[in-house]
Amino acid sequence: MKFLLTSGGISNPSISDALVDLLGKPIAEATALFVPTGVYPFPGGAEKAWKAIHGQPDIPLCQLGWKSLGLLELTALPTIREENWVPAVREADALLVWGGDVLYLTYWLRQSGLADLLPSLSDTVYVGVSAGSIAVTPYNCDAEFDRQFVPDGSGRAQDADRALGLVDFTLYPHLNHPDMEDTELSHIEKWASGIPIPTYAIDDNTALTVVDDSVEVISEGDWRLIDP
Repeated sequence: MKFLLTSGGISNPSISDALVDLLGKPIAEATALFVPTGVYPFPGGAEKAWKAIHGQPDIPLCQLGWKSLGLLELTALPTIREENWVPAVREADALLVWGGDVLYLTYWLRQSGLADLLPSLSDTVYVGVSAGSIAVTPYNCDAEFDRQFVPDGSGRAQDADRALGLVDFTLYPHLNHPDMEDTELSHIEKWASGIPIPTYAIDDNTALTVVDDSVEVISEGDWRLIDP
């Protein structure tokens, strides 16, 4: 699988060009499936999901001019016969995985079976936004934040700090975002000091591409690589 891991979507021409390179074709000739699942635990999650699907101008993703765009709702997949959704995933050129609650998103990636399927999708581009990007790394930098959205009595908070581990680094998005707490570089460095693998801190104008374990930074903004 090829990865385009973003903090704020396809936010500038450099990231857009990187997406086209990974697809191997223009966006207008590519098909995509959109995954909104991660945003549901937040207050107003249903409205946030609709805005994401409809297309937010400040976080470009769904409205990029795809040849076709479908909705892949992870919470529904365990109740559907695999032959009715797996082919659609295999045929898509891109999976667009929205942000939100990393813990919830990672849980449903596993429960739905999509996490097990992802490594076999050698030609598919996984496009992550914020939590959608963190979810494929080994560690969840949002674990403490995400725990507050776990329902009482649920065991989902167990191992909240671990994600899927499909890449060999971790990622902290929204570097120095003025409207988000704990995104200052000093805070990120403190968190990364307890992580045994490299951490990329990236702002909303930066993305990472991963192809065959080769990582490239695509940026028109600010980023830092923090070694373990």
